Amino acid sequence: MATYLVGDIQGCLDELIQLLETVKFTPDYDQLWITGDLVARGPKSLETLRFIKGLGSSAVTILGNHDLHLLAVSQGICPIKDQDKTREIFEAEDSEELLFWLRQQPLLAQHPIHNFIMSHAGISPKWDLTTATLCAREVETVLKSEQWKWLLTNMYSNSPDQWHPDLNGIERYRYIINAFTRMRFCHMDARLDMACKLPLDQVDNNVLTPWFSFKHRIQIAPTIIFGHWAALMGYQDDNVIGLDTGCVWGNNMTMLRWEDQTWFESLPITQ
Repeated sequence: MATYLVGDIQGCLDELIQLLETVKFTPDYDQLWITGDLVARGPKSLETLRFIKGLGSSAVTILGNHDLHLLAVSQGICPIKDQDKTREIFEAEDSEELLFWLRQQPLLAQHPIHNFIMSHAGISPKWDLTTATLCAREVETVLKSEQWKWLLTNMYSNSPDQWHPDLNGIERYRYIINAFTRMRFCHMDARLDMACKLPLDQVDNNVLTPWFSFKHRIQIAPTIIFGHWAALMGYQDDNVIGLDTGCVWGNNMTMLRWEDQTWFESLPITQ
């Protein structure tokens, strides 16, 4: 049995299938963990949802910002953007079933045996593992409840940008969603910055720092696996691994086999 970790798919199903064939992935024995953003921008978002859902318990996927946005679009909260290439999802016969399944997925998952946790964008530098887990479960509970449309309607804001345990209501949920699905840089006082998407070498590190490099970040024992940040083109340090290498932007898709720390990259696919 092997555990494979892969970055954002964003509708690039062909590259994912290529990787799974390369490693001879067997659903009866192996497991695939995905950092979220199953949909948007790539050519096969509908097929990707169907494929991952069809893997059942052999796949663990995390909710990303594009996944939450898809759910919001499905309720008319936001308009469909042609560039997202998701229109056919809403026109599919199994649309309701797929969207319901997507809404049941977590913001944070911890492997029961291996020493890693996974979220789409990372873990707030102000959170320990207990806090992160409790925060994820709070929002997941609302997403699965009758309040889910209210939550998605009100999640679109960059504030509050600073964590405090006394945050409550939609402000608390919004910070949690932003930290798990949109975060990249922090200010020196740990406020989240949602505007900057530049590569690390183009940012003044006296003004902004990556969340994982924040000087006073609370250390978490399991390795944190994340995606979301294509400009990093993959990242690894002692306990943080970024897997998004921008496949949807014409780069390779990257996969890690956890047990022996072997890396795999997809080959270019001729369109």
